[in-house]
Amino acid sequence: MFTRRTMIAAGPAVAASAGLAQAQSPTPAPAAATAAAGQAPGFYRYKVGDAEVTAVNEGFFSRPLDGFVRNAELADVKKAATDAFLPDTALPIPFTTSVVKLGGKTILIDTGFGDNGPPTSGRWMANFRAAGFDPAKVDAVVISHFHADHISGLRLKDGTAQFPNAEVMVPEAEWAFWMDDAKMAAAPDAAKPAFANVRRVFGPIAKDVKRYDAGKEIMPGLTSVAAYGHTPGHTAHMLSSGGKNLMLVADIANHPALFVRNPTWSAVFDQIPDMARDTRIKMLDMAASERAQVVFYHAPFPATGHIAKEGAGFRFVPVQWTPAV
Repeated sequence: MFTRRTMIAAGPAVAASAGLAQAQSPTPAPAAATAAAGQAPGFYRYKVGDAEVTAVNEGFFSRPLDGFVRNAELADVKKAATDAFLPDTALPIPFTTSVVKLGGKTILIDTGFGDNGPPTSGRWMANFRAAGFDPAKVDAVVISHFHADHISGLRLKDGTAQFPNAEVMVPEAEWAFWMDDAKMAAAPDAAKPAFANVRRVFGPIAKDVKRYDAGKEIMPGLTSVAAYGHTPGHTAHMLSSGGKNLMLVADIANHPALFVRNPTWSAVFDQIPDMARDTRIKMLDMAASERAQVVFYHAPFPATGHIAKEGAGFRFVPVQWTPAV
């Protein structure tokens, strides 16, 4: 019987035996492998009925917590972050898009920054290619809203279209707001670069962009859902296949550690805060009641899981990683 005492007593003999074996061995022990820099490619596949969904990571951005939540005390925001084992100074906000293969088509939901984002982003295309995709073979790009981290990857800084053969589909209500010259002229100075970026991305293809209404099946198996508030035309999507559903909720909540647990909080990015809060609570409650699988754009990778009711708020329960697709 092995006990701690017998193991300690055996230690010198074991060490001596190991030393003798090493001395008699004609082959030197292999050198320790050098740890590779960085992470493995950031993609993850899963099934929704007959559809295959691939989460593709773009990177992250560190957002200072001071001023991040409009209607909560900084001390409470810091506590929420530390309760989730996150830094209490700057929150790492991830970016993850979804690629849907359904009915023989490859559909991209939002695009990431491309080469227009912060230094901690810009990994999307490498991860997309590592997942086996070719940007020239994307059939459709479906946009949820026009914030830069969701549209900038359509067009590189030099003007190159990254998905040259894809149909680009955008919410009608979002297009009406951001492409309105009067609204751009009346916007505060801090918002004018966002309007300019919308025109940079969509201007060269404006006549070809397909605009869709909320509550419509925009392509077989993919239905648009009004989720207004984060932006005036912010839109979620419901993927339905083989009797299964997936709610792609885009930015109804920023990082779940803050805004799923505290759904009445308003992020600084929410353009119509009261409407955004109502939308968030309604959709989180629906996901929890129906035990639906959801995808957030800013949840920790692979950014999909379920919603559970917890106290006055909710809790994001990530999917269990599996090697099976």
